[in-house]
Amino acid sequence: MSKIVPVIMAGGSGTRLWPLSRTQYPKQFLKLTSNELTMFQETLKRLESLECDDVIVLCNEEHRFLVAEQLREVGVSATIILEPIGKNTAPAIALAAIIEKNKNNDSILLVLAADHVINNVNGFIDSVRKATVLAENNKLVTFGIKPTHPETGYGYIKKGSDFLTGNIIDKFVEKPDAQTAIEYVNSNQYFWNSGMFMFKVTCYLTELEKFADDIYKACSNAVGEITTDLDFIRISKKEFLNCRSESIDYAVMENTNDSVVVELDAGWSDVGSWSTLWDVLKKDNNGNVLKGDVLNIESSDCFIQSENKLIATLGLQDIIIVDTKDAVLVAAKNRVQDIKKLVEKLKDQNRNEHFAHREVYRPWGKYDSIDYSRRYQVKRITVKPGEKLSVQMHHHRSEHWIVVSGTAKIHKGTESFLLTENQSTYIPVGEIHALENPGKLALELIEVQSGSYLGEDDIVRFEDLYGRN
Repeated sequence: MSKIVPVIMAGGSGTRLWPLSRTQYPKQFLKLTSNELTMFQETLKRLESLECDDVIVLCNEEHRFLVAEQLREVGVSATIILEPIGKNTAPAIALAAIIEKNKNNDSILLVLAADHVINNVNGFIDSVRKATVLAENNKLVTFGIKPTHPETGYGYIKKGSDFLTGNIIDKFVEKPDAQTAIEYVNSNQYFWNSGMFMFKVTCYLTELEKFADDIYKACSNAVGEITTDLDFIRISKKEFLNCRSESIDYAVMENTNDSVVVELDAGWSDVGSWSTLWDVLKKDNNGNVLKGDVLNIESSDCFIQSENKLIATLGLQDIIIVDTKDAVLVAAKNRVQDIKKLVEKLKDQNRNEHFAHREVYRPWGKYDSIDYSRRYQVKRITVKPGEKLSVQMHHHRSEHWIVVSGTAKIHKGTESFLLTENQSTYIPVGEIHALENPGKLALELIEVQSGSYLGEDDIVRFEDLYGRN
């Protein structure tokens, strides 16, 4: 039997779940459906009973340390492939397939999204077993979700005749209008298109070369110039930029004669909006999902989440309220598909709230921008034990550091020294400096920046433990 290698695509942005999901910290890395695990980690955990030796994760450059840290937290080792730029699913899967083929020509890839909910893990594993039979017979398998209602936000797959443990695919259809969706569901001949796949690496690459030769060549060229960086695999950015963006459905699945579908009836959701998240979470007697400090009177069928302040509601119905440290969303539940319009407006206005949270995670820890004005910024910085910020310099700002708790080792110019609680130091403009935590406890300090420009790109790095430029 061929080896099964999960390929987890973790490069999405999840804009419809703003303000929680943002470019630097999208939904797959958030604890949306669990208090213990992120969606990415839940995807990893449901693979345990498959006993997969290898896992491949595809993500973009900005998320590489998030991926590495969340893998470490659940004790999973993986090959992490960095995409220089998002080019949709066909090229992303091609990168994984080519790299895996170079190691094992007979592997079967199980391609999964990092941000799906599957409530019935046993049902999921059963469908994977059925798909494995088909993949062993050189078929390209997709997983079709048994519809629970007439949904206009998903593409559909019409099943054809039975074939072994699945069905030949009759056709793929685009997102339908409401009446067509009702007809699809009533016919019992259609599945929702889940965006999950299973096939031998050789079968996928053969069909990709046949129907999208340009994608195959661009990805082959990009993989031909691999470099390793810590735990990450980097491909050639120059070569990958020549690749066109295309989905696996358009590039391969709708063209091949070897596509089949296996039914997946396992409590699946892609959690693509606040309304679908409301659907999958536990509700109170009035149909409300309440998270955080919420005081509610006579409101029903609402999703209300507070991060750091009291939210009080009275007499609301079908409303979404999400509070973060720097933004509050209030939306009608039937309009949540349009939240991406708000995100686009934030981009048009050159605001930062679409891109990053006020609290930003780094491989060494995190910082929270607690106050900001034109010529100063105040951050609360947390450095994990044993970690060190890069050796760096700033052209436009000076910095004051005041230790709140823990011990800081300061490197400033040619000197190095320790600071403990309530002690401070000053870093002038142009001074080469670094900060590290030599202790066993987290280091917390307040940083006060002042100067003519306070952007994160005013960092000249000389040394960095994490390979950042």
